[in-house]
Amino acid sequence: MHEQALISSPCVDREAGLSRLAGERFDLLIVGGGITGAAVAHRAARQGLSVALVEQNDFASGTSSRSSRLIHGGLRYLKHGHVRLVYRCLREQQRLASLAPHLVRPLSLLLPLYRQSASSLWAKRGGVALYRALQPRR
Repeated sequence: MHEQALISSPCVDREAGLSRLAGERFDLLIVGGGITGAAVAHRAARQGLSVALVEQNDFASGTSSRSSRLIHGGLRYLKHGHVRLVYRCLREQQRLASLAPHLVRPLSLLLPLYRQSASSLWAKRGGVALYRALQPRR
């Protein structure tokens, strides 16, 4: 099994880290240390693959660092009947919360409702009720 190390951290000599990587063989090389690259690397490593993750700058310094930092739960997908997708989103939310409880916390939000559309009120109430029912139990 390969040892795990953060090569691209400013605290580590980048050239030495890249030289070390060049001398090894990996099952998977991931270019890009944003949220997608990190998630793929994590998943592959958990499945027993040896993984090298490289980033041009520091990890999460590109798009990931400028995100809203919100974990999308998929509520709007219910409008189009994508119940299974919402369920999967909610499972991933729970997985992230269990993997990094120091980084993930619930956030309250408000849904705007307008008097002109009474059907909107009932649709949103129904959607929120279904959304809550789909959430995995802790």
